[in-house]
Amino acid sequence: MKIAFWLYFFMFLAFFDLHAQYPILTPFALSLGAAPTFIGWMMGIYALTHLPGNLLAGQGVDRHGSKGYMIFSLLTAGVILLLQAHVTEPWQLLALRSISGFVLAFLSPACLAMLASLSKSPVQQGKLMAGHGVMHTVASVVSPAAGAFLVAQSGFTITFQMLGWLLISTGIIAIFTIKEPPRMLAADPAKPGSAKAQVPVRINVIPLRYYLLPLAVACSQGILFFELPLQAGGTEGIMHTGLYFSIISLGALVTLSMLFLSHYSPYLRASLGILGIALCFFAMAAFDFIPLPVTLFALGMAKGVVFPAIASLFIDLSGGKRLGTVFSLQSIAMSLGSFIGPISAGAIHGSYSPYFLAFFVLMLAIIIVPPKKHAGALSPPVGAGTGHP
Repeated sequence: MKIAFWLYFFMFLAFFDLHAQYPILTPFALSLGAAPTFIGWMMGIYALTHLPGNLLAGQGVDRHGSKGYMIFSLLTAGVILLLQAHVTEPWQLLALRSISGFVLAFLSPACLAMLASLSKSPVQQGKLMAGHGVMHTVASVVSPAAGAFLVAQSGFTITFQMLGWLLISTGIIAIFTIKEPPRMLAADPAKPGSAKAQVPVRINVIPLRYYLLPLAVACSQGILFFELPLQAGGTEGIMHTGLYFSIISLGALVTLSMLFLSHYSPYLRASLGILGIALCFFAMAAFDFIPLPVTLFALGMAKGVVFPAIASLFIDLSGGKRLGTVFSLQSIAMSLGSFIGPISAGAIHGSYSPYFLAFFVLMLAIIIVPPKKHAGALSPPVGAGTGHP
């Protein structure tokens, strides 16, 4: 599992860098003179430009493996952050965030596909996905507060420069330490000369309705990323914003550490987790007497259940085949949700609570997506098993 160790290490550094920007982007845009509506579009366009990257990443990872796409994503995103440190107009920030959304779209499908290729059973798949979530969450526990602290001490320019060099350094080190799993490179049955080229492989088709789950979660998350910094006071409340995001991550870390959850049905875990997130948004919109940190901690716990569950669900539904494409489609769904969420929140901000919109979207997804059929109808994935609902 040496590959998994290095993969987790570099994902930690990358996620630390990315999450450190969450509490500071909105205050930075406000300091440039951007209006709330523009901020919604800035956050949404980042997600929208994920789409072409996701489409390219899916087929590319299946054909060529993950390593090259991971390195490209890390290095290019680091360079963009160095340029972002020197912007002086809102439109410049919008342009750079658009490019950043494209290049970072390769990172998640590549990482998830490489992790999935290392597993030999459904339980191990669940544990590896939970490990991915743990690394993601451990980084996100400290990074929002760290990013806000750096801005408070050094300003936006130096903070973006430091984050940019961290991504570039991570990409350079990954060149010499990450090795492509041989089974992953051989996973394409159409690849000439491969052992599987002569063997027909059945690929299970995932109903598109299941992709409403990551879409709805990403939409609600985009609403939270838009509304929470404004609720905390914008530029003046940047430290509060960083602490709030860290509280969410602490809650997620609690449930991600419960590795026994991987033994339960991924559909059940995903459904209950999304229900928990929806109830937290309803509480933030309707129940002022509940302290915000308490609600955010509970929301984080629900998120810690949802993300590894959705990843395991898609592995099970796909039969373990074409994982690059599967996770690329998941990223596309999340990109659409992340695009719709902040733009919708910016449009209704000041008239209605965007948290009500998040609650509605999440509940609608639970109602529309059908229960998963028995896994016995699926062909068993090579080296992964089938899993059961």
